[in-house]
Amino acid sequence: MGFRQGGGGGGGGFGGRPREMHKATCAECKKECEVPFKPSGDRPVYCKDCFSKRRDSDR
Repeated sequence: MGFRQGGGGGGGGFGGRPREMHKATCAECKKECEVPFKPSGDRPVYCKDCFSKRRDSDR
């Protein structure tokens, strides 16, 4: 009885395709990060760590 993974090979995103990641600089810590959307420049972009810190403090 083997363990079978679902077809397509993972990666999240919509329609089974891996998400296209775009390089950005975090507005808070200034580290380079990757986000699953194309930054437009009119709104700040946060890395995963800073984003979760901000979200937790908004509660």
